[in-house]
Amino acid sequence: MATSQLTASSISTRNLASYEGFRPSALQFHSISRVRIATLTQRSFPCFVVKAATASALKYTSVKPLGDRVLVKIKEAEEKSEGGILLPATAQTKPQGGEVVAVGEGKSLGKSKVEVSVKAGAQVVYSKYAGTEVEFNDSKHLILKDDDIIGILETDEIKDLKPLNDRVLIQVAQAEEKTAGGLFLTEATKDKPSIGTVIAVGPGPLDEEGNRTPLPVTPGNTVLYSKYAGTDFKGKDGFEYITLRASDVIAILS
Repeated sequence: MATSQLTASSISTRNLASYEGFRPSALQFHSISRVRIATLTQRSFPCFVVKAATASALKYTSVKPLGDRVLVKIKEAEEKSEGGILLPATAQTKPQGGEVVAVGEGKSLGKSKVEVSVKAGAQVVYSKYAGTEVEFNDSKHLILKDDDIIGILETDEIKDLKPLNDRVLIQVAQAEEKTAGGLFLTEATKDKPSIGTVIAVGPGPLDEEGNRTPLPVTPGNTVLYSKYAGTDFKGKDGFEYITLRASDVIAILS
């Protein structure tokens, strides 16, 4: 509760009568702006103090996702580089993973009720710009759709990712380090490869009746995919990986 204290210099003889308990006839003024302070005592004016309520921030005790939405506690960003150098906030990589805190009741497809594909407690990776960020229990959380979750990752190795729905995990083919003429290429001038080996696939998308449709690729396939599709990851094993939707795979190579 905040308290506002009126000062003597702010009182005018024209508005004193509006305050209950004031008796203007008992006051002595030398001018309109100057009041003899000795006459303005708390004993003379029992209603002199005016109190005003101050609004406080709302506190929530629970957040319940609806439909096929999921509440994820965002993993903290790395504050140091792999070499141990402290990173400023602007250079820290935005986290793309976290722990599932709560899930919705699912969605209806045709006559079937389809549950959310993850459970509370699962460690997941999600699309970079998906969802709505909220503050809850003094931590950052994200509310996003089940379809925005790329996969479940229970270890620190991206190659262990279990893709969900129509997602595919691909190990990217290494870029050429030399031109046809034998010149060495820098990292900036190497062409981004769009060929790789399928490591894992999701169970497939849902049809209108809630049934899974198998994907057209399987682990071990060498594939060609759209050049700017998917989400890139750097594995601890030194390889580049990418997760994308099966519809972004253009062809199987053999």
